[in-house]
Amino acid sequence: MPQILNNALEAVGNTPLIRLDKVAKLHGLKCNLLGKVEFMSAGGSVKDRIAKAMVEAAEQEGKLVPGKSVVIEPTSGNTGIGLAMACAIKGYSVIITLPNKMSLEKEAALRALGAEVVRTPTEAAWDSPQSHIGIARKLQKEIPYGIILDQYGNINNPLAHEMTTGPEIIEAVKSTPSTSSRVSSQKVDVVVCGAGTGGTISGISRAMKKTHNKDCIVVGVDPDGSILAVPSSLNTKTEGDAYVVEGIGYDFIPDVLSRDPTDIDEWIKTNDTEAFDAVQALMRNEGLLVGGSSGSALSGTLKWLETRKDIAETSGLNVVVILPDGIRNYMSKDWFLGRALHGEPTPLAQAIARVLQEPIANNV
Repeated sequence: MPQILNNALEAVGNTPLIRLDKVAKLHGLKCNLLGKVEFMSAGGSVKDRIAKAMVEAAEQEGKLVPGKSVVIEPTSGNTGIGLAMACAIKGYSVIITLPNKMSLEKEAALRALGAEVVRTPTEAAWDSPQSHIGIARKLQKEIPYGIILDQYGNINNPLAHEMTTGPEIIEAVKSTPSTSSRVSSQKVDVVVCGAGTGGTISGISRAMKKTHNKDCIVVGVDPDGSILAVPSSLNTKTEGDAYVVEGIGYDFIPDVLSRDPTDIDEWIKTNDTEAFDAVQALMRNEGLLVGGSSGSALSGTLKWLETRKDIAETSGLNVVVILPDGIRNYMSKDWFLGRALHGEPTPLAQAIARVLQEPIANNV
């Protein structure tokens, strides 16, 4: 039953699993294509979950001192926003180190929540003293009571998804009945998820394979230019190339990203154009105002399903794609504005233009 929540942290997670039927129809899919829509979490992204989990675990372990601790975190933005939200509620100061590539909207949201933001060179390698990781470590050494919760190595990152995101997906699929018009295996058959730190995909995989369906296929999506995909030969052609999409992909392997092939069964690469076209498809067809990495996840899903006709053409199989955040963080980005404001005129827009070109009748 609906009830009053004590604070915004209690509104983290419990996001909807939504049918993407129109996108599925456009691509001739017979399987159920389902989107886990994480921008509906309190802070606007899937990273709210790990921020809440890391802060609460640090409190329980006595690592955070009320009124003194300064939480410092290198991030692509969404983990920072989640941490800034949690720390605003709990009363801790926050410093976020953020590569220059990341959107102005993310910085504005962070500052609105009371965080200090330090920008770093996008081109700096992860182990450079000038990178967002290097600068965070420098600040941690010099700022009294500074602490890095470290999303790249903190076990509470994947654990948050094993304990919340995965079970939510399982419960939604199991509790939705199979009918003649909407056939369902009533289990999660495939999960497709982009990888940044890798905590989301690793944790969800463990939830699926340990407690629900050991045969669930988990597919990782990695942008061209990143090196996370396995085997490494998938990365060779584009390794080191710049890419625009934010929040996924890295030039190093985070500790929380499982390299166990029993956790992540397959990987697929995507590019910026595919990702942003998929964002537009989700907006125009499903009414979901998602961000760029959601487009990466969907485009990766569609590419993978092209190689697995046995799944794509089987009614009732449930293919879940994780949609990590919303368009709030990217409204000023060229890739979004170009598609939203400067795309090809629709037939309706052309009809409007014709009407407005006609002289206005004098009804005297």
